[in-house]
Amino acid sequence: MVMSLEDTEQTNGDEAWFCLRSQPKHEHIAAANLRQIEGIEIFNPRLRQRKGTRRGAVWVTESLFPNYLFAHFSLGAMLDLVKYTSGVSTVVHFGDRYPSIPNDVIEKLQSDFGGNDLSVLHDDLSEGDEVTITGSALSGFQAVVLRAMPGRQRVQVLVELLGRAATVEVDVKSVVVQRRHPQVLSLGSPVFC
Repeated sequence: MVMSLEDTEQTNGDEAWFCLRSQPKHEHIAAANLRQIEGIEIFNPRLRQRKGTRRGAVWVTESLFPNYLFAHFSLGAMLDLVKYTSGVSTVVHFGDRYPSIPNDVIEKLQSDFGGNDLSVLHDDLSEGDEVTITGSALSGFQAVVLRAMPGRQRVQVLVELLGRAATVEVDVKSVVVQRRHPQVLSLGSPVFC
């Protein structure tokens, strides 16, 4: 449904979900500020996951829709208040038309996130997963998981070293999944790092 300001002036009580554009990398700031305003419901879906860096794998939180979040409010009554909130760049619009987002779309997104704004992606390693090793002597090497050893917090991977494949055991926290793959490989005895 698309609303214009003229439509909402007649029906001030009509509330709907709208898409807001935030200032760059300020989705969380806009969401926090909007939550302070009575009569506005916010949904800012974010993913928390491990990513490889030069100093090893670190947890990062990123917006599912960079620079965008969703707000449920009365357009006619609260438009100015919402668009001038710190962290908000604008309410997405086309001329004087403000497209609303159907409730079932937001409800589906919220159910996929378990009713929270934040979803944590765990790196449950499986045989055949392609990984990047971080934070050890083999930092930056690409490898394939041969076996996960959760009790020891280790993982056995196949990595190419000096032109030949070698089996290496590394700390499970020092690998970041690049691609899930069902292929299973096995070679020789392990080398420990």
